[in-house]
Amino acid sequence: QVQLVESGGGLVQAGDSLRLSCAASGRTFNSYVMGWFRQAPGKEREFVAYITGISWSGTSKYYADFVKGRFTISRDNAKNTVLLQMNSLKPEDTAVYYCAANRKGGVRQAEYDYWGKGTQVTVSS
Repeated sequence: QVQLVESGGGLVQAGDSLRLSCAASGRTFNSYVMGWFRQAPGKEREFVAYITGISWSGTSKYYADFVKGRFTISRDNAKNTVLLQMNSLKPEDTAVYYCAANRKGGVRQAEYDYWGKGTQVTVSS
């Protein structure tokens, strides 16, 4: 069982930055793929980014096209935390951002087994 708690959301202006954090419980955090999704009002939840667990080849990261070059996902396995650094924020980035975990990664929310409750990000123009 993995419990996830997001933090770091808030109200910012277009062009600003925010860093979201997701704290995970459990002793096997290193083995989980950690993902970020978001859901804007009236829209379906969509994939943002994921980062793989530790392997002999290191970690891999994968991003949705609309955040490439602006968002960076990282993990601190010593602190059981995954971060999402968001730069050059746009009003269309306004959404509730969710942290998720599974063993294999993927871009579909149905592929993830564990979810946090989300943190609101609002970007004003």
